[in-house]
Amino acid sequence: MKGILLFLVGLTLLSSCNGYNKVIKSDDYTLKFETANALYDEESYTRSIVLYEQIYQRYPKTNQGEVAYYRIGKSYYNVEDYYMAGYYLGAYSTRFPFSPKAEEALFLSAMCSVQNSPEPSLDPNDTELAIRDLQSFIDRYPNSTLVDSCNQTIDKLRYKLEIKDFEALKHYSKTEYYRAAVVSANSFLESYPLTAFKEEVMYLLVKNSYLLAINSVQVKKKERIEESIQRYRTFVTEFAQTEYKREVDTYRDDLEKALQKINQGK
Repeated sequence: MKGILLFLVGLTLLSSCNGYNKVIKSDDYTLKFETANALYDEESYTRSIVLYEQIYQRYPKTNQGEVAYYRIGKSYYNVEDYYMAGYYLGAYSTRFPFSPKAEEALFLSAMCSVQNSPEPSLDPNDTELAIRDLQSFIDRYPNSTLVDSCNQTIDKLRYKLEIKDFEALKHYSKTEYYRAAVVSANSFLESYPLTAFKEEVMYLLVKNSYLLAINSVQVKKKERIEESIQRYRTFVTEFAQTEYKREVDTYRDDLEKALQKINQGK
């Protein structure tokens, strides 16, 4: 009978804005809770949020308050407002750490961060936040059945960052910011040692190192030439059949000639 009553209440309110507004203004929190649940079950999430917020504010430490807070987060999640959903679901796992729903809430909060992660060309802050949130979930629930899913998602997010850093490196090289390209290439290789772009990154490192050395002021020239020659050797040792072999060989020849002149005092 109670289930039928809730359904009828929800059905009535869905067809009556006046009835819904009266419940909002009412002091009957049992009615508010029943109405919020009916609206939630009817997938009228935005309207249910208003009532659940009132319930939580009135009874924050009760079972009703806990249900209300969780469903606020889930409602935002269901309407794809991932910033608000992430806030409530993340806070839920902190406010109700012993709840059977705490694990799910923290996972969904992390997935909100994933949803907010932009394309690789945009600001990486939300992507980095998503990785941290997923790792926090893994650290808190290492035996969860969701850990494998989290790790797979982390790999995808890291690939986004890898693409962004790779594109930045290419941009520095294209626009002739040789020093920035060298620094970026070295950082990239350190951050992504198993990258599929390793050959091209090492080629760009050699190329920009060469251009930086050749165009350096005299006081820095010898050191940079020697570094560039070493980078060339490392590159051709690892990628002996590289398509860039002929090009980088010309860099080596120029560098060795320039070094010889410096050593001869010319």
